[in-house]
Amino acid sequence: MTKGQDERLKLDHQLCFPLYAASRNIVKRYTPFFRPLGITYTQYIVFMALWEKDGETVGELGERLFLDTGTLTPLLKKMEQAGYLTRTRESRDERVVTIRLTQQGRDMKEKCAEIPEKIGGCIRLSPEEAGALYRLLHKLLET
Repeated sequence: MTKGQDERLKLDHQLCFPLYAASRNIVKRYTPFFRPLGITYTQYIVFMALWEKDGETVGELGERLFLDTGTLTPLLKKMEQAGYLTRTRESRDERVVTIRLTQQGRDMKEKCAEIPEKIGGCIRLSPEEAGALYRLLHKLLET
């Protein structure tokens, strides 16, 4: 292995590592707020997507959340069993499954209303820094 190859394999030279570690850290900060509600971070982002646009298909939801159907389907089944949503196969094409919140799922919105503000207080970035980071991360997601 050449010295250049060895340098490229150093953890400090990997963009993926601070992204991974920061993501884990942020999700860990959400956990105390989710525990009393009995939900996970991934369920929370499903709720947020459906609060914005209820009645999406599994495919549309997966695309918005950057989750494949293998990850999303078991999560949605669990949320359905908990009474938060319904999954309905479309009559014209049974491969298409539409997701709709139940009243219990819609009620969760009020229970989660203060979480973004509480999390914002845990993250020490100025509004400008947070905005710049948001734009850069979405740029990464788009490529």
